[in-house]
Amino acid sequence: MRAPSPKNKTAAAWLAFIGGQFGLHRLYLFGAGDPWAWLHPVVAALGWWGVQRVRLYGQDDQLAWVLIPLLGFTLAGTALTAIYYGLMSTEKWNAQHNPGVPDAVAGSTNWLTIGAVVFALLFGSIALMSSIVFSFQRYFEYQVEEARKISQ
Repeated sequence: MRAPSPKNKTAAAWLAFIGGQFGLHRLYLFGAGDPWAWLHPVVAALGWWGVQRVRLYGQDDQLAWVLIPLLGFTLAGTALTAIYYGLMSTEKWNAQHNPGVPDAVAGSTNWLTIGAVVFALLFGSIALMSSIVFSFQRYFEYQVEEARKISQ
């Protein structure tokens, strides 16, 4: 039986940041049998469908109000995952992802790992705040419109 190849913490952090909406980090760490890896692209695709609906039908499309935040929350969640991977201690990383691999240095933190954490923090917070703002703005505009209908 072949020994498992060590999983690199820096690679996992960058995969979570760049390809998180496609579940690449989960495929890298847990393989093709991981159901969560296959759920990521489905949720992200629903969010992108919401973006397309806004482009086609305008901002009054209520289904897009629900779908677009899915994309934002997926991006923010995978950015948080990248931060979690990047800041995990070497011992904990090797215990979780490199068990039985002697002297695995794949869990060490370097400047590329820190770069993934910084970019994930920047873009993840933008995605999260944008999703929250979009959701609340559309909700309150809808409430104002309904109040106008009632008052007339």
